[in-house]
Amino acid sequence: MMNKTKGNMYDWIAESFNPIGGVCPHKCRYCFAQNFRFPSLKEKYSGSPRLYEKELKRNLGKDKFWFVGSCIDIFAELIPSNWIHETLKHCKKFDNRYLFQSKNPGRIYELRAFLPPDVVVGTTVETNRSYPEMGDAPGVKDRAWAIFQLGIYGYETCITIEPIMDFDIDMLAGMIKAARPKFVNIGSSTTISKVPLPEPPSGKIKELITELKKCTEVKIKSNLKRLTS
Repeated sequence: MMNKTKGNMYDWIAESFNPIGGVCPHKCRYCFAQNFRFPSLKEKYSGSPRLYEKELKRNLGKDKFWFVGSCIDIFAELIPSNWIHETLKHCKKFDNRYLFQSKNPGRIYELRAFLPPDVVVGTTVETNRSYPEMGDAPGVKDRAWAIFQLGIYGYETCITIEPIMDFDIDMLAGMIKAARPKFVNIGSSTTISKVPLPEPPSGKIKELITELKKCTEVKIKSNLKRLTS
């Protein structure tokens, strides 16, 4: 049984591995990494993206589940390919399970031949709509399509609806069903006090959960209770 580390985005992840620092190129306005209070973390995720080569010497152990790039999307288009290759090469040295989650999963698809053998690949789909708070990431339809393609190639896939934003039930549920993820995570914003978001009403969220459970496993994060209680 793997030990869980507090403070990660998911309670089913053991630890996070972030060899790339700087501000994420997608610049989502709700990004939790831009609200770090610890000076060392704030410094690491400020400024232009950069590779921390000392992290590529880190012993990642064995039989753990790592979230790779939890604080910056390492598959964003502005991240140099050689940085990604070095990161994936290091992960392959250790017999672990890895989560690669990106709002640019099309790039994961392009680099799939270089992925470690035991991975979960995922993306974020906050809504079926387009809001300025979503930053400069690729559109949600493109994200969902890439996840579908990765699933065809046999990868275990997931979709995270976090932070959930107001949506159209038929369109969002239909998009996720078409992507065929093995499971879906649903959660709310953790920075709502600083970045108000267009959040859906409780009834609509519950309807979405009911609809998605017809086709996949749904994992509910504890922070969603704020919107559904």
